[in-house]
Amino acid sequence: MTEKEKMLAGELYDPVDGELAVLRQRAHVLCKAFNDTDETQAAQREAILAQLLPLRGRNVNLNAPMQFDYGCFTSFGDNSYANFNLTCLDCAPVRIGANVFIGPNVSLLTPVHPMRWQERNQFRREDGVMTDLEYARPITIEDNCWLAGNVTVCGGVTIGSGSVIGAGSVVTRDVPPGVFAAGNPCRVIRAITEKDGRRPTGGE
Repeated sequence: MTEKEKMLAGELYDPVDGELAVLRQRAHVLCKAFNDTDETQAAQREAILAQLLPLRGRNVNLNAPMQFDYGCFTSFGDNSYANFNLTCLDCAPVRIGANVFIGPNVSLLTPVHPMRWQERNQFRREDGVMTDLEYARPITIEDNCWLAGNVTVCGGVTIGSGSVIGAGSVVTRDVPPGVFAAGNPCRVIRAITEKDGRRPTGGE
């Protein structure tokens, strides 16, 4: 297996691998190009995103600045939105559904380092290059979710359809569909019901 294949399979891999380094550099250059634009340069932004995020649905809107490690391993469904300072370390697949709202300063973090320092610390490869071993776990955010500001989602997490994650939460385990969850670590507070509606219902 190549180091890229190992990474996407959730196995220990060498992040200094040449193929991965080229992919990261490309993504970082594209992110900088996007972040150097403004709202008046819609066509230029679209052209950059077409290269950075090929797995992107219709009407996906990202505010600058933002940062992706690879971009090509992240997918967005239709009509999703991310506010300022989205950080997406997509060393494993990141799947963002349709109609997902992402608040400012949200971090989607798939990389995982070994707990034991004996396995985590850098070492010198046979070719003399310094590296370390890490692995990654995928993140899935299903349709119709809202992640409020300053939320961190850790690798291996799925957030169920229609759920809302409160501001400042650190999501370390799966969240079921249709709930409000918050805290550090994030936990389910309650189900979201019709009583949470803001529009008048019924009547003449």
